[in-house]
Amino acid sequence: MNNFLDIALIIISAGLILSVILQSKGAGLGGLTGADTGGVFTARRGIERVLFRITIVLSVVFFVLVLVKIIYFG
Repeated sequence: MNNFLDIALIIISAGLILSVILQSKGAGLGGLTGADTGGVFTARRGIERVLFRITIVLSVVFFVLVLVKIIYFG
C-alpha cells in the first residue's frame, strides 16, 4: 500500500506541475519568470477553464494522498 501511495503521489505531482505550467497564457515557460500574463481574476473560457479545474482537482487529490500517507504510514 505504501508503494502504491508513493507512485500515485509521483504521478499526481507531475500532473500538477504540468497543469500549472500550461496555465501561463501563451507565454510558455516564460510566464514562470514573472512576465505579465494577466491577473488572477481574468475570465476563463474553454480550455483555460478545464485546465483550471484540473489543477484544482489534482491539488486536492495530492493533499488527500499526502494526509493519508502521513496518518497511516507516519
